[in-house]
Amino acid sequence: MLEQDTAVVSPPTLRVLFPSALGPLGLELRGQTLTRLVIGPKGKEAKRYTPFAELEDGSDFLDEVFGRLSEYFAGARKNLELAWDLGPSGLPRIETRVLQEVAKIPYGRTRTYQRIASAVGLPDGYRQVLAVLVGNPIPVVIPCHRVITNKSGVGSYIGGKDKKKWLLELERSHLEDAS
Repeated sequence: MLEQDTAVVSPPTLRVLFPSALGPLGLELRGQTLTRLVIGPKGKEAKRYTPFAELEDGSDFLDEVFGRLSEYFAGARKNLELAWDLGPSGLPRIETRVLQEVAKIPYGRTRTYQRIASAVGLPDGYRQVLAVLVGNPIPVVIPCHRVITNKSGVGSYIGGKDKKKWLLELERSHLEDAS
């Protein structure tokens, strides 16, 4: 009797460089799931991605992903509605909980690092939340730009403070359209 291999084979990772209003975005996808988004990849990292315009085997799915991102950056889309998976990032459970909590923040709204920390059971862990968000493997889609300080500043951002301010302003300026 022959044994059959029942191991589940995950789809290969596709790395695509997408031009956006925020600058180039490096997207990593497995099948129809986003597993990583890099804002402004540089040097060797940028070379890991194939520019979208150079893809030989495009797909309706890729067209949909890039269409949704383009609409978001134009202020026409409030919810990206993209499937994402943190599993390939190998994040510890608490980091995953923080990012899942951040994913709940509505378009055009903000939360403080402290509020997120309290929501995930770390009432004194706002610095830990900040550290998690600076390492967010899927920024924009998991909107860590919507998490700000208790003080007057916007706080840190994986893409830099200027990009964070730009994203917050984009959403604020289109918030009335969301209702």
